[in-house]
Amino acid sequence: MIQWFPGHMAKAIRQFEENIHLVDIVFELVDARCPFSSINPEVARISQGKPRLMILTKADLANPNITNQWLSYFKNQGYAAIAIDSKKNTTGKYITKVVKDLLADKIDDAKEKGFDKKVIRAICVGVPNVGKSTLLNQIVKRRAAQVGNRAGVTKGQQWLKSSDELELLDTPGILWPKFQNDDIANKLAMTGAIKDSIYHSDDVGLFALHFFRTTNPKELIDRYHLSEDDMELSDVDLLLKITKKVGMQDDYERASMRIILDSRKGKIGRFTLDDVNDLSEEEEE
Repeated sequence: MIQWFPGHMAKAIRQFEENIHLVDIVFELVDARCPFSSINPEVARISQGKPRLMILTKADLANPNITNQWLSYFKNQGYAAIAIDSKKNTTGKYITKVVKDLLADKIDDAKEKGFDKKVIRAICVGVPNVGKSTLLNQIVKRRAAQVGNRAGVTKGQQWLKSSDELELLDTPGILWPKFQNDDIANKLAMTGAIKDSIYHSDDVGLFALHFFRTTNPKELIDRYHLSEDDMELSDVDLLLKITKKVGMQDDYERASMRIILDSRKGKIGRFTLDDVNDLSEEEEE
């Protein structure tokens, strides 16, 4: 099983615990391609009753129908939840409006006490590479946070001022000490939450291949110039076939990483790894 919990993540959790009392709301970012698997159980523990806004990032890469199902699920569970494309210029205004609506009572209370311009303070938390920095830069309308399509770009916490109405505390991506099962680990690796250097690319590549041949067969065929007959091969034999198709001879590990990177870029179609209907009663609890 893939495990990754280095010292800087333990430090980030401690910083989150130390700063939670400073904020009015928690922005809990999860990847729309695996919205359940990217929920960090540490966030609920540390938030201690603070209002939380569940933000499904990278919705432009996820299956839109399944994203809507997840939004309904989260709202039925009592969460405030939205899905966003962090690269859209309107995202910042949209989130500011949602937050003001969520905290309307608190804002009104501040006004009654003579504070006409109550500044809302939010902390942004989520797994690595979930799109926090891209979102923050949209909200503050400048390149204030480092952005990178890999895990671990944000190294420390920083306050960012969006306007007279909203201040944001950025945090490094946080994973938790132990994943519940291999599927969650593979989903987080496939979407980039785990550093590529610490897992076996062929394991995650085979996981991705098995998923896409079931959900996006046409896109898989088109991307790697496969035939319908190729889709009858086993996962391993199909990986070997793709390895040769992309000119990598017998380097199936390199071909596995090609599949993983192609999936992250949306080159095998939009997809969502988590299915609401697969949730067991135990997981929901």
